[in-house]
Amino acid sequence: MAKPVHSMIRVLDEARSLEFYRKAFGLEPADRLAFADFTLIYLRHPSSPFELELTVNNDRTAPYQLGDGYGHLAVVVDDLAAEHARFEREGLMAGPLRELKHDGATLAAFFFATDPDGYKIEVIQKGGRFE
Repeated sequence: MAKPVHSMIRVLDEARSLEFYRKAFGLEPADRLAFADFTLIYLRHPSSPFELELTVNNDRTAPYQLGDGYGHLAVVVDDLAAEHARFEREGLMAGPLRELKHDGATLAAFFFATDPDGYKIEVIQKGGRFE
């Protein structure tokens, strides 16, 4: 059986990305591996073994073009309204609060945050299928 261990995104500025993911989601570096042409930084939250791998290509100077194939990462929080307010207070890029309904029932309450490289992170109210 396969066990998910990480998701990888390419980032332009290591320090800016580390600051965002720490401040926004409490992710801290679990490992950092420097190679001749690139660096891998594995971020983890204490509540989960799943990691976000940031890849920094050393010679990259232009922002990445995300294209139309990237979806999003998702995290759950205990109090969506409080997290949304915190994001706004701290100047983190937070979109409007939204609800997704299915067959007339709320499936999820959420907002999207945007990291410094333009990646979207869905912040979902904990509950239902999103525990």
